[in-house]
Amino acid sequence: MKELSNEESGPQEEEKISFEDLGFNYDLLDALDAMGFEYATPVQAAAIPSILDGNDVMAIAQTGTGKTAAFLLPVLNLMMEEETDAKTSCVIVSPTRELALQIDRQAEALGYFTGVSSIAVYGGGEGASFDQQKKALQKGADIITATPGRLLSHLRMGYVDFSGVNYFILDEADRMLDMGFNKDILEIGKHLPKERQTLMFSATMPPNIRKLAKDLLHKPEYINIAISKPSENILQTAYSVYNSQKTSLIAKLLKGKENYTKIIIFTSTKKAVSSIVTSLKRNGFKSKGISSDLDQKEREQVLRDFTNGTIPIIVATDILSRGIDIKDINLVINYDVPPDPEDYIHRIGRTARANATGIGITLISEDDQQRFHRIEKLLEEEVHKSPLPPELGEGPLYQPYKRRKPYSKSPRKNQKKRRK
Repeated sequence: MKELSNEESGPQEEEKISFEDLGFNYDLLDALDAMGFEYATPVQAAAIPSILDGNDVMAIAQTGTGKTAAFLLPVLNLMMEEETDAKTSCVIVSPTRELALQIDRQAEALGYFTGVSSIAVYGGGEGASFDQQKKALQKGADIITATPGRLLSHLRMGYVDFSGVNYFILDEADRMLDMGFNKDILEIGKHLPKERQTLMFSATMPPNIRKLAKDLLHKPEYINIAISKPSENILQTAYSVYNSQKTSLIAKLLKGKENYTKIIIFTSTKKAVSSIVTSLKRNGFKSKGISSDLDQKEREQVLRDFTNGTIPIIVATDILSRGIDIKDINLVINYDVPPDPEDYIHRIGRTARANATGIGITLISEDDQQRFHRIEKLLEEEVHKSPLPPELGEGPLYQPYKRRKPYSKSPRKNQKKRRK
């Protein structure tokens, strides 16, 4: 048996707690048994009892630790035990369409055994998609999983009945605030009953998350699962490069890796996605890009092509670094260093799942050296720096400690320095 997680989190050293020990309904235990799950991950073991007790919860745990099941399982159990004629009992808000669909799929799988219905509501589709969502919302479903903007569009039109909602869940809350959804989340909260159970799950706890928790949660129980280091099964290495060397280096790294069926190249900008894909295709590599610029159907098609092996390489922004469950990824390349050290762990954590092995490679430009040094401080170890292939020439020295000498406070001395 294995631990239930949105993404395989590997073996846990902590004492194992079975779902049966957590006191779930027999139908829900049958569902877990049929799906092959027995033991809870640390965040699940910490959050589930508190949620079952009816507490508001603020949980900090990184992606890949089983956060979706940590809120979905106890809420399903509570819903099965209550008698209600409400059109909707639970509203889950997540930052991206992909994550909303993933949560909805897990709810549907468990709903097969529990009789709980669910629908996903998200933007990016055509007018027909909006109309279909409107009809579904008017009819109602036990669980609504939605992205903030699209849900608000429906709520503002006045035909959504959330008067019976007992559970309000925010998943990847920090990512939603990074994407500018703070006001949207607060507005959604105003459409829900004041007497409700609110659960917030986040990978980090910056000040804006603390404020949001204070605005939405009532006497919450705080759960903090320390950020884990990357799996020991990930071979990490980095290259110190000039920006002009990056695409040539990637072509060199991919050459001879035809047996790698799934490769993700991460970049921090949408503009870079298209230029990297163009470069890869020019060098004979089948690849596609995925970013928020694509409409929903295009993004889903790219993910399907990647998952089934039709396209072995995808180039993506950090939209894929959290909350997406794609197994058997052989290689992750960071085209640039992510601005947040924890995003580095999320990125390379796409590989080496379920005790498999994987490779995480990062390209460090001169401007990114101090960023990467912060990552190494978080890892508490230095990542090996590999030499560039000779034909690419030398890259910059990796000197994250080097700082420019500050100008003197004397304007005259500064002018002399500039003239020199």
